[in-house]
Amino acid sequence: MLIGALLVAFLLSIFLTPFVGKLAFKLGATDKPNERKVHSKIMPRMGGLAIFLSFFITFLLFMNDFREQLPLLVGALVIILIGMADDIYELRAAPKFLGQVLAALIIVLWGGLQVEFINLPFFTNTLEFGVLSIPITILWIVSIINAINLIDGLDGLAGGVSTIALVTIATMALIKGDLFVATVALIVIGSTLGFLKYNFHPAKIFMGDTGALFLGYIIAVLSLLGFKNVTMISLIVPIIILGVPISDTFFAIIRRLVNKQPISAADKSHLHHCLINLGFTHKQTVLLIYALAACFGLAAIIFSFATMWGAMILVMGLLIIIEIFVEKIGLVNSNYQPLLKMLNFKNKP
Repeated sequence: MLIGALLVAFLLSIFLTPFVGKLAFKLGATDKPNERKVHSKIMPRMGGLAIFLSFFITFLLFMNDFREQLPLLVGALVIILIGMADDIYELRAAPKFLGQVLAALIIVLWGGLQVEFINLPFFTNTLEFGVLSIPITILWIVSIINAINLIDGLDGLAGGVSTIALVTIATMALIKGDLFVATVALIVIGSTLGFLKYNFHPAKIFMGDTGALFLGYIIAVLSLLGFKNVTMISLIVPIIILGVPISDTFFAIIRRLVNKQPISAADKSHLHHCLINLGFTHKQTVLLIYALAACFGLAAIIFSFATMWGAMILVMGLLIIIEIFVEKIGLVNSNYQPLLKMLNFKNKP
């Protein structure tokens, strides 16, 4: 059943993507080159509609009673409509944000998806979120949606990173015996892989906000379904799984604060831009970020089986490696090197 769902979604996506590309041109959902873009010709976007349609059809075919999952599907539909509207009309930030919050509210209030408490390490008591459980859950969903959206800057990048995150989620769901999360993850994996046939460099179509917002939404929801109401250590697992987009988003905020720019300001200094500036080709940059995402995924799986102390050492090690990598490639700016400067100072005779 699981492999069948993946294959059906994959074939549907391969079949539907060219038609969605033609529809994008007719609706005016195109991406024009500018100083922030790396492509040099007008491209159809809104390709994420093919990912969603493949997911939706396969979901209906393989889920016995999909009516129980209506909140998930309705929330996804809201995200798709917001993404399509943005790809066609280029919405302002406010309506996009409100649409994301609405989708999150649907799955949280109607679907009952809430992180209500966590067990703290070294303590016997649990930390109850109480009235904060709803805003915390909404904040997680909206944050991951935007993290995936921000990393969508090169051919095949967001789709590949999302697929790696979903493979990790599916693997851990199967280990835990959670067939629903594993099945949904595999359906989205198949849908995204089929789309990547047309989206990997050199791309014939972009997923646009339609695809990036949808993938962010699904990943955010599945990560909570698989790891909610557990220990503090387990709650860190989805953060590690999404290490690449979360790190890129976090340091984008730091960069704008350091450079005294608005947090919402667009720039050309994201992870993929920095790697290209270092001399990597388009394809090399994408493959390198795939490798980073895979390392985070593997770390998350190892982390979930580690002892308390082992997990804490792993997290500290990851944070140090991320910081050194960020400083080396200039993700904040060329002068931001606090850890490297400290290490150099200690190494001086």
